[in-house]
Amino acid sequence: MKVQGQCHCGAIRYEAEVQPDSMRICHCLDCQIMSGSAFRTNIAAPAETFRLLQGQPRHYVKTADSGAHRVNGFCEQCGTQLYATDPGTPKRYSLRVGTLAQRDQLGGPQTQIWTRRRVGWMPPLDGVGEIEGQP
Repeated sequence: MKVQGQCHCGAIRYEAEVQPDSMRICHCLDCQIMSGSAFRTNIAAPAETFRLLQGQPRHYVKTADSGAHRVNGFCEQCGTQLYATDPGTPKRYSLRVGTLAQRDQLGGPQTQIWTRRRVGWMPPLDGVGEIEGQP
């Protein structure tokens, strides 16, 4: 499925292809802090389908507890987080679902990861698989 995304202010626009019904919810502490929320919703797009249409994101490289590096793309004007990917030559982009125009057509989340870090007031989701840590 072809999707289009953009930041809040519209300075950055992109397109990619994703597989519907492959959305994930991440409850890790980094996603909680970086999103300013209790979790973050992501959907993977193969790198060969990702294309910037307008603007150039700023990048922040975070180091996970495992030591792995993740490049986080965001708009320097409005601060919207757009994606995360591997440094160097990415194989895929983890798109932030809230930036996608087609977010309602993607289907619901299929998996929750890092559920051992899920906030106590967030109940499990019926029918959504759970993984305690990194798959």
